[in-house]
Amino acid sequence: MKTKQYSVKIFEIELEDDDSFISFFDKNYLFFQNNLIVIKGQQRDSIKKYLDEKNLKYIFNLEIPVQKKQMKSLELEPKKEQEVVKKVEKPKTNLKVIDKLVRSGQEIKIDGDLLLLNRVNSGGSIIINGTLIVTQIVDGSIRCNGDFMMLQASSKANIVFHDVEVDNKFLQDKLNRVELIDDEIVITPALKEKNWV
Repeated sequence: MKTKQYSVKIFEIELEDDDSFISFFDKNYLFFQNNLIVIKGQQRDSIKKYLDEKNLKYIFNLEIPVQKKQMKSLELEPKKEQEVVKKVEKPKTNLKVIDKLVRSGQEIKIDGDLLLLNRVNSGGSIIINGTLIVTQIVDGSIRCNGDFMMLQASSKANIVFHDVEVDNKFLQDKLNRVELIDDEIVITPALKEKNWV
């Protein structure tokens, strides 16, 4: 007997009407070429035909067991680092500025906006409901549901914007602006090179 175990990227969507479903995938289908799309709702031939034409993999009404990932808070530095994270988790204003490194095992949750002036190490995580700007490399995990986010490309990063995984191949080395415009994820370079000659 031969067996194989795969790690699969899954995108789950609730089907309300054909037009909004097709409109969303027309604008964003490139992000889902390596995903299994799980559609919650009535199986419709028009949706099946559309997804087959786009060569996307899908299944209807699959119940996916969800295992919650637990992040440990590693004490790599004195309590000072931990205190900074606690302060950020309870924002008093809408914008927070952090100039500390987000270490492996640390998870930062913010309801407002964040300007991070340092990097996110592999295993570090930021979950944010506001706008996010990261000026250094992200090797960890980003979950952003704000108006936009700005960050650089990184082959190690796991970036999710409004529940859609953003493939790093769509990001450039310099700062990128990622935003949702009319249900379309739009990525544009934030810094354009100037020719001073």
